[in-house]
Amino acid sequence: MDVFKRIVKFRRRKEEDGEVPGKGQYENLDDVSTHGEVTIDTRNGDLRLQQLEKDTSEDTFTVEDAVEAIGFGRFQIKLSVLSGLAWMADAMEMMILSILAPQLLCEWQLTSWQEAFITTIVFIGMMISSSMWGNICDRYGRRLGLFFAAVWIFYYGILSAFSPTYIWILLLRGIVGFGIGGVPQSVTLYAEFLPRKQRAQCVVFLEVFWSIGTCVEVLLAIIVMPTLGWRWLLLLSALPCLVFALSCKWLPESARYHVACGESEKAQNTLKKIALENNSPMPLGKLVLPESTEKRGQFKDLFTPQLRLTTILLWFIWFSTAFSYYGIVLMTTELFQAQDSSDADFCSASREGHALKCYAGCKYLNRKDYTDLLWTTLAEFPGLLVTMLIIEWIGRKGTMALEFAVFSLFTFLLLTCGGRTWLTVFIFVARAFISGAFQAAYVYTPEIYPTTTRALGLGTCSGVARLGALITPFVAQVMLKSSIYLTVSVYGTVCLLAAIACLLLPIETKGRRMQETGDTMQHR
Repeated sequence: MDVFKRIVKFRRRKEEDGEVPGKGQYENLDDVSTHGEVTIDTRNGDLRLQQLEKDTSEDTFTVEDAVEAIGFGRFQIKLSVLSGLAWMADAMEMMILSILAPQLLCEWQLTSWQEAFITTIVFIGMMISSSMWGNICDRYGRRLGLFFAAVWIFYYGILSAFSPTYIWILLLRGIVGFGIGGVPQSVTLYAEFLPRKQRAQCVVFLEVFWSIGTCVEVLLAIIVMPTLGWRWLLLLSALPCLVFALSCKWLPESARYHVACGESEKAQNTLKKIALENNSPMPLGKLVLPESTEKRGQFKDLFTPQLRLTTILLWFIWFSTAFSYYGIVLMTTELFQAQDSSDADFCSASREGHALKCYAGCKYLNRKDYTDLLWTTLAEFPGLLVTMLIIEWIGRKGTMALEFAVFSLFTFLLLTCGGRTWLTVFIFVARAFISGAFQAAYVYTPEIYPTTTRALGLGTCSGVARLGALITPFVAQVMLKSSIYLTVSVYGTVCLLAAIACLLLPIETKGRRMQETGDTMQHR
């Protein structure tokens, strides 16, 4: 057989070709730029490839290329569990607020303002620390910041169980809140290892662990509160943070963080381990660093011309999300208490002018209250499902806007002053959609900020959210006792404005690359 020899040019497909970046594809194309030439020598059915011009070792790839090429596998499943454990611990520490405050109201004979401040002090600590933890994670690593936050929450959570007076419980729970401000950085680390195709669904999937945490806390309260009391509830609720701190041994540092630090060798070693664990190939060649190296964790970078409007709108969106989510959680126990009072429904028949008054008074939560609280907590699961189904269909902006609007609608329906069944249904639906909006915000925010400011961007958004959360007890627990009309109108109006803010966001991040530096910011 005659020897048949031909020259074939090849290139790496780019993203717009619809293929996975980083995987070489050979094509019979003469009109494309080449990375090299290959001689294919056919003799007796054997193929031999000879590189003519360029060795594959000269090929380069980015972290984004590597993450896309390695794909989703065993490593991401393990990371989902580890990140979810942090989320579950956070949820338990937050859910306990709606149980602890009504208990201490009666046991220590507190005023409604003192009751509200037990919740508010936690959010003050979170607000103060959120941007600080983001700065730490941008400068010293995501893994280190998460470890210290978990240890901090566990230590002071245990101490708060031994609080002898009201002042001590405020001080120690405020310090616990300072540590909780660092937990959202688990989303930063998690998102940086996810391929674009699975990123939204996976980040939303973390809500499963949050929902499990809130349900576990309610079940724990049903068992512990009637027999052992609130001190044991605080002790047991701190244990998941210890478990997460110990599991940080298996938590890798972000490869994107290493690249932002100029440590390409560490980043490449991390990516190789992930590829080995996923049984996937690494892209050939050398990992490249960004063309320009920026200082990490700079607050002013959140207000560059490309990000200024986005940052301002996101701050309002996060404020509205936390304000409304924790508002509906706190209102649930308040309204259930009032429903069990002497009045026929949670709205008092007493009217003064246009003010409709609700009275809860001092009343310990009973098993029926805990059971209904569990039912409304389970609402987060269908909210999660709806978000997962629509976030890749109508995008991040549309998902948040829709869920804010539905929450607002069902919050206003509380003004119908129906019986216990309708009350539970309206709260169930409202909580489902506001929890979905919260998780959609956690998808959008890490995607919009570059690696150099991603943790700080998420941290500042979380800090502003805590501002909304620390205000909401005075609406859900204090204002509610004066006027349900005014209380519901506040929550409904804020969320309608938040829906508009979502639609005004200049960039949709669906299908968009995660940026490494501010210089590579892209608009779509």
